[in-house]
Amino acid sequence: MRHRKAVLKLNRTPSHRKAMFRNMVTSLFKYERIQTTGAKAKELRRWADHLITLAKRGDLHARRQALAIVREKDVVHKLFEQAAERFGTVSGGYTRVVKLGRRPGDAAPVSLIELVYSRDTKKKKTKKKKVKADAVSKPAADEKKPKSAKPKAAEVKSEKASEKKTKAKAKDDAVQSTAKPASKKKTTGDEKEDKPATKAVSKKKAAVKEKPAEAKKEDKPKKETKGAAKKQEAPAQKEDAPAAKEKKASTKKSDEDEK
Repeated sequence: MRHRKAVLKLNRTPSHRKAMFRNMVTSLFKYERIQTTGAKAKELRRWADHLITLAKRGDLHARRQALAIVREKDVVHKLFEQAAERFGTVSGGYTRVVKLGRRPGDAAPVSLIELVYSRDTKKKKTKKKKVKADAVSKPAADEKKPKSAKPKAAEVKSEKASEKKTKAKAKDDAVQSTAKPASKKKTTGDEKEDKPATKAVSKKKAAVKEKPAEAKKEDKPKKETKGAAKKQEAPAQKEDAPAAKEKKASTKKSDEDEK
C-alpha cells in the first residue's frame, strides 16, 4: 500500500528523479520560466514552493538548505535577496502552470511553468513611483516661479555690476602692466631716432668728401685739355719759326742797304 506517498515516480529511480528536479528548479529560478511536460511541471511546483519559503525565512540555516538543493550559488543569493520584496506576505501560489498543447513526436502534454509576482509588491511599486513623480514635479514648479520674480532680476543686476567691476579691474591691471614697457619702448625709439640722425650726418660727410674727389676728377680733364692746347700751340710756333727767320733776314738786308 502506498499511503501518504505524494511523490510521482515518473518511471525513474529516486536518484535520477532527484537530480532531474534539482536541475529543473535551478533553471526555473535562473530564467523565471521553463517549458516541460505537464506531470513534471506539477511536481516541480512543490520544489519551487519549498525553496521560496526558505528564502522568505532568510536565515543562515535556510540558505544552507537551499544550497543543498540548488546547483548554483548565484541563483540562491539572487532568490534570497528578492524573495521578501517579490513574494511579500503571500503564503503559496508562487508559480503558474499554463498548458501549451501536445508535443510532436510522442504527443505528450506540454506546459509552461513560471514564477508569479505578488499583488502587494506591485501596489507598493506604483505608490513609490507616484511619490517620486510628485516630489519631482514640486521642485520643478518651485524652480519655475522664481524666474518671473523680482529678486531674480536684482540678483542678475548685482551679477552684472560685479562683472563690470572685475572687467574694470582687469583693464586697470593691463594698463599698469603695459605702462612700464611703454617707457622702455620710447627710450628705445629715441635711440633709434638718434641713430638715423647720426647716420644722416655721416652720409653728409661722406657726400662732402666725395665732392672734392669728383671735382679733382673733373679738373684732371681740364689740365689735359690745357696740355693738348699747348701741344697744339707748339706746332703752330714751329710753323711760325721760318717766317721769323725770313723777317730777320729781310731786316738784315734792309740794314745793309741803308749802310
